[in-house]
Amino acid sequence: MVVFGCSTASYWEEYSKVNGEIYNHKELKERLKSHVFRTGSDCEVIAHLYEKYGEEFVNMLDGMFSFVLLDTRDNSFIAARDAIGITPLYMGWGLDGSTWFASEMKALSDDCERFMSFLPGHIYSSKTGGLRRWYNPTWYAEQIPSAPYEPLVLRKAFEKGSPDLRAAREVADYLGTRHHEFHFTVQEGIDALEEVIYHTETYDVTTIRASTPMFLMSRKIKSLGVKMVLSGEGSDEIFGGYLYFHKAPNKEEFHEETCRKIKALHLYDCLRANKSTSAWGLEARVPFLDKEFIDVAMGIDPEWKMIRPDLGRIEKWILRNAFDDEENPYLPKHILYRQKEQFSDGVGYSWIDGLKDHANQQVTDAMLANASFVYPENTPTTKEGYYYRTVFERFFPKNAARSTVPGGPSVACSTAKAVEWDAAWSKNLDPSGRAALGVHVAAYDEAKSANEAPAINGSPIKE
Repeated sequence: MVVFGCSTASYWEEYSKVNGEIYNHKELKERLKSHVFRTGSDCEVIAHLYEKYGEEFVNMLDGMFSFVLLDTRDNSFIAARDAIGITPLYMGWGLDGSTWFASEMKALSDDCERFMSFLPGHIYSSKTGGLRRWYNPTWYAEQIPSAPYEPLVLRKAFEKGSPDLRAAREVADYLGTRHHEFHFTVQEGIDALEEVIYHTETYDVTTIRASTPMFLMSRKIKSLGVKMVLSGEGSDEIFGGYLYFHKAPNKEEFHEETCRKIKALHLYDCLRANKSTSAWGLEARVPFLDKEFIDVAMGIDPEWKMIRPDLGRIEKWILRNAFDDEENPYLPKHILYRQKEQFSDGVGYSWIDGLKDHANQQVTDAMLANASFVYPENTPTTKEGYYYRTVFERFFPKNAARSTVPGGPSVACSTAKAVEWDAAWSKNLDPSGRAALGVHVAAYDEAKSANEAPAINGSPIKE
């Protein structure tokens, strides 16, 4: 985090502590021509916007951020988090009546009796003493949109919302890309599990499975001297890319599920992407979670997002089709239309199988049978989940800590609601994409044993 002050006199009047990046800071500075900026940081604009507009400025910000701002004139303060929760923020309360904020849960556990994940798209004001939502897009109400699908509009919205993507393409075109591969063994991943759980501050099975290879990859990327990477978080949530969406019964339920998934990103994929990379001082930016792009994508009639094998439409077809340019192809056809692989599956099927084998060695049948007595809240239902929970509880023993982690049944990363789409799924609850029986080409009951070591391609972080 960085700290900035803002003054119109000989003393500082506002201080802001910021974690993140404000992409439109140059545009915002045009509204603040009478203000004196003392640094070249994009985040300094926050204090100046507050000075001019008061608390109602957060919606002007385009970027990923969490911040706390103190107004020394009356000792009031505000805290806010970006629209989707790309950067982490926690809020806690001490027994002495104090209110605390931190980007990591572990920073609050000693001083706060209770703490929680700060809701994305919200602002807290000490003047009113409560949270209110500043981000109010049309899709948030889960009403079914009706805008027609226009591939070029979708592509331009993505490119417009991602200055880093344009710059990256220019550099790649000029210099040519250098492909990096990073291989790790299952044992190396298992050896890193405790570190991963400590840094990600979760015991969610899906998150830990995917965070571990991302954590190891971030270490490698940082060692190459790279400071920032682009990552694809949000695309599967916006476009219904997970394999369980094959079973969506109609466009209404499809759309409602995408809304639920986007609202929960701060508890899963955004948490993973930020904390797994930040552990090594690497910054991950997520172009798919640009506010304008989300508005365009979530305004399209969900009938176009529905997976229709009879029409040749696989998962995320509308996104793939928008970039299917015959004259200037972005990707080879067989890559562009390749079946979705969840990150934890895509690094190599032996990774998840190895995790399950390791958990079976650590957790006995008797331990799992008594899980509801040991862990009555969010009770683990598998030995793998039980093992992660024991490690988490060792680092974060407070009730408030375990309550920050979501729970509920899931298949192939679905919400609990979507499990209802296929009766057979209730007997095969596992967050892996291979749990989507009859959909994944290497589903669990069809998978062949794999002996290869998991591998991560250095180019995309998330498919």
